[in-house]
Amino acid sequence: MSQEETNVELKEAEVKDAEVKDTEVKDTEVKDGEVKDGEVKDGEVKDGEVKDAEATDGGLTDAEAQEAELDQEEQEKQPMTGGLDACGDAASPGAAEKNGSVHLKIPEEAEVKFTGLSKEELLRVAGTPGWVRTRWALLIVFWLGWLGMLVAAVVLILQAPPCRDLPELNWWNKGPLYQIGDVQAFSQNLKGLEQRLESLEQLKVKGLVLGPIHVAPADQPKDLRFEEISPDAGNLEQFKGLVKAAHKKGISVVLDLTPNYRGSGSWFSNVSVTNVAERLKSALVFWLDQGVDGVQLAGVERVASVVPLLWSDIRAIVQNGTEERAKKRVLIGVTERTSADEVSSLLSSTGVDLLLSGVLRAANTDATERAQSIQQLYSSHNQSRLAWSLGGRADGHLATLGGPALLRLHQLLLLTLPGTPVFNYGDEIGLEDEGTNFPKMLWDSAEEPNGTLKEQQEERESSRRLFQALSELRGRERSLMFGDFLLLYNSSSSLAFLRSWDQSERYLAAFNWADEAATLPLSLPALPQHATVSLSTDDGSPASNSKVQLEALRLGPGQATLLKFPYSA
Repeated sequence: MSQEETNVELKEAEVKDAEVKDTEVKDTEVKDGEVKDGEVKDGEVKDGEVKDAEATDGGLTDAEAQEAELDQEEQEKQPMTGGLDACGDAASPGAAEKNGSVHLKIPEEAEVKFTGLSKEELLRVAGTPGWVRTRWALLIVFWLGWLGMLVAAVVLILQAPPCRDLPELNWWNKGPLYQIGDVQAFSQNLKGLEQRLESLEQLKVKGLVLGPIHVAPADQPKDLRFEEISPDAGNLEQFKGLVKAAHKKGISVVLDLTPNYRGSGSWFSNVSVTNVAERLKSALVFWLDQGVDGVQLAGVERVASVVPLLWSDIRAIVQNGTEERAKKRVLIGVTERTSADEVSSLLSSTGVDLLLSGVLRAANTDATERAQSIQQLYSSHNQSRLAWSLGGRADGHLATLGGPALLRLHQLLLLTLPGTPVFNYGDEIGLEDEGTNFPKMLWDSAEEPNGTLKEQQEERESSRRLFQALSELRGRERSLMFGDFLLLYNSSSSLAFLRSWDQSERYLAAFNWADEAATLPLSLPALPQHATVSLSTDDGSPASNSKVQLEALRLGPGQATLLKFPYSA
């Protein structure tokens, strides 16, 4: 074989090797043997594909061989698609990369962060006419809105009903007074009484009426010593300590200086009234200097009528304040009168600040007469001068005078009437007289009682809780402390009245003294259809905060209830 033939065969072999390689690349680029926009099957090649050429001996000239070699070099210089087939479809990941393959990396879009305008940009914008007009418009809208709200507020104030001026109250108008007629029966002595002040503070007592405790042998005016404390009560140092401790707890101390409190007549005989009244004047100065906040005297009608000038001096010493005694002192009178007419006349003529009488405990008095007496006194006097009690030093205790079953009813009555309620010691727990008007006070012991004693203690505690709740309510509700009084209903055995003040919450108190249940028809225009139970003498019936119908208010035997409803214009 010649040299030229050998060269031709070598060229043809190189061409065949190139075609085989190209075919293998195409086969690799096709996934699962399929290509979009024109399928390429195994062993097939589309446009530009070099098919097998059969070389024949002496079939190519030197020129043709050189041309084929140049074509092969030119083909190798062509850029490859790098993973795209002839139709532009993506090739499989395993496709071989050739010369000229280009990898393109598309950058992710950067997050745009708002930085706002700079100070210089803001200053340039703020001065533009558009922003100037906008600022002026907003400023005008603001001031117009503000002026509109101001005008609306003024109109509402002018159209609203005016509030009533609060009445002037003295300390004795702000809570109950608590009488201790016998210090020994209550706490053994004055020092023991000082230790019991916390119990009175819990009851929201505003004043302690103490004694008499001075030396006064029965019916012996010559042996009367106003300024000396009876040894069975204590001594002057104990008294000073008691007054100081009481004042720290907000409790005022009133001293009973009735001259002949152990004898048959409060002022002995008519012959001795003048002398006793004269001696009392100096005694008043002495005790006021010891810090007492008032004086109580029984039989005031007698001394006021027998020695009117001396009585005027007594009133002036107690009631007129001085630079040393800026706090106002109270003068309490006590009378045995039971007629509302007589009590009203005596209240006016004596000039006392409060007058305790027997109006509410008059014999054979039913609910109708009691209601009439209350209405008469309320209509004739300022309620700041009215005082209500159902017992006292000379009369006994509430549970004995009214009966244990009506104890809570009478507590609620006294603490809701217009005026100052006055209680005897032990009335908060239902203490009863046992052959004496000064029974020993019952204090709960640390030992746990059993049987009947336990039931009695629980009953005392229940009565005390009601007393305390009523006293607290009276002290914070204007309608109960100094509100108007309106009689709503009364019969021989039942009573209902309303306490109200200006726009404060209203309180309706209803009572049934009968041994059977009663229904009170309360359907006046000033009343709503329903009211809420505030307190009741029967535990849980009706339940506290429950609603009751006023058109047919039902009360059980011996029951009283305190209802409330809001002010309505």
